[in-house]
This record gives sequence, C-alpha cells and structure tokens, in this order.
Amino acid sequence: MNVVRNAVGSALRCRTYATYVPPASLREFVPNPSRQAMKPPPKSPNFYTGRAEYYDQLNDLETAVQQTRQALQSLQLLPLPVFARNTIPPVQHVWQSKRDVTQWIGTTISMTRYRRLITTLNQLDQYRRIADVAGVDVLADRIQDILSVFEKPNKAAILAHGKRKPVEFDEYGRTYTTGRRKTSAARAWTIAVQRPSEVTAPEPETAEEPLPQIESTVTSALGDDPLEPVQVTTSNIIVNNRPLADYFPQLPDRERVILPFKIAGLIGAYNVFALVRGGGSTGQSGALSLAIAKALATHAPDVEPLLRKAKLLRRDPRMVERKKTGRKGARADYNWVKR
Repeated sequence: MNVVRNAVGSALRCRTYATYVPPASLREFVPNPSRQAMKPPPKSPNFYTGRAEYYDQLNDLETAVQQTRQALQSLQLLPLPVFARNTIPPVQHVWQSKRDVTQWIGTTISMTRYRRLITTLNQLDQYRRIADVAGVDVLADRIQDILSVFEKPNKAAILAHGKRKPVEFDEYGRTYTTGRRKTSAARAWTIAVQRPSEVTAPEPETAEEPLPQIESTVTSALGDDPLEPVQVTTSNIIVNNRPLADYFPQLPDRERVILPFKIAGLIGAYNVFALVRGGGSTGQSGALSLAIAKALATHAPDVEPLLRKAKLLRRDPRMVERKKTGRKGARADYNWVKR
C-alpha cells in the first residue's frame, strides 16, 4: 500500500494544470457584484444627519464667526473691556422667521435649531458692529454680505415702522404738523413772526440847541447811553378762520393751546393757522397744543428737550370710557329705589 501511495503522490506533484478556458463559458459570465463601481460619496459631510442643508448653513456661519474672531484678535479688537462694549451702538435685528428659514432651506427645523442659528447670527453681527466702529470697513462689509442672506427682504420698511417722519419746511418757511386728542384732530401751519425793520428818523435840517436836562441818578449809574426800547411782537393764532379767544371762549382751553409757547419761552415768536375737527373743546384744544408743540420743536430744536420733558410732544392716550350695559354711564349706576 505504501508503495502505491508514494507513486500516486509523486504523480500529483508533477501534474500540470490546464489554463485553457472555452469561449462559450465567457459569454454567460456574471461579474461579482461586490466588484462593481462604488457609489459616489455624498456632496455634504452632513448628509447622514437628515438635515444636511441646515447644518451646512450652520457650519458656514460658525466658520465665519471663528475667522472673524481671529481677525479681530489680530487687530487687538478682542476681547473688549466692558466699558468699550457698552459704547457700541445697539441695533435692531430683523432676522427671518422660523417659517421663512424652513421654506428657504427646504428642511423642517425645530425651535431649538432655529435658536441656535439666531444665536450664531447675533454673535456674527456683534463682531460686525465692532469692526464698523473700529473703522475696518472691509471686514464689516463682508460680514454684512453674509448677514443679509438671513435678513428679511423688507428690513427697511420694518425698521421705519413707528418712526415719526421729520417735519419739513415749505418754500415760505412754514411747517405743517398734526395733533390728536380723544376724537379730535388738528392741523397747524406755523411760521415765524416777521419783525418790523428799524426805521431811521430823518435828520433835522437846522440844528437846534438842546434844552438843559436834569441828570438822574439812575441814568448816570447805568451809563450815558439811553436804553433802547424792546420791540415786543405778538403771535396770531387763527383757529378755523377765527381768533383764538373767539373760538375757545373758556380760559382753560386757551391756556392749553398756548402752553407750548410758555414752556419754550417763544410767546410772540410764531404765528399759527390751524384747522380743528371733531370732538369737543377739550379735545380740540389738546390736539392743537400737540400740533403747536411739534412745530416749535422743528423751528427751535433747542427747546425740544423742554417740550419733551413737559410731555407736550406725546399724544394723550386717554379716551372716554364706554357706557356699560345696565348702568347709567361708564361706571355710575342707577339710584336704587325700594319697591
């Protein structure tokens, strides 16, 4: 047995393998699916988060914040002391809402993710204000280009909402202002009083000798030059083509109208032509007072702090309380009668 086994083993070691492959077998050859071309990798590294668009924007903002911080640190603008940070002018942000961001990105985001996005934008905007105050306009403009993508398109209209339009002068130097009080409305045109020009007295043809005058101790103490008379002008206030005293016969109403002149110390400096509508005498006088105060603040900006401190540039928000059902008035009740 061993002899046969040794003979077979030596024969197997010397066996040659055939390398010929029939052509027919190659026609039905199916390649290994594991060796096929692999799928291309996703374009975004945040593909497997499920919200690749959101995290791509967030990563770009965080990268911008980091690069801006490094640039400000290289310019010795960070970190800022507390007193310097308080001097930076505040700004009102007009970021897109959560719904707008969702529609723009194309992915539903939660409130937590939206707050994280807004926090990053606020941090970047703070760096923009620091660069703007420091005079680094190139860096501030680049940051603004990034922030403008996340701001509302009607930002200017939103910021201008609620701001009072500046009062302008017409070609004659008049100002047009309005005022309201209760259900009354007033429109006022205000113009400065034209002071009379100085009239020079004609010199006499023949010089006459002056009469001897008795020197007064008061005149000698003040000086030899006589005091010039003070020219006092008067203000004309016309309300609905009627004088002020005729239209408002009650003294409290007239005092309410001329109160801005008294506070500003400009009695006799401006003429007013006004038109009032609606309400009673109290509401009309209050509306006219507000219109006059706005005009004086425009003609004389120095008196605006006085008028504002006296609360004459603010509309009185009080209104008449409505009558209640089952009551005699707004709060008064009917007299109780025992039956």
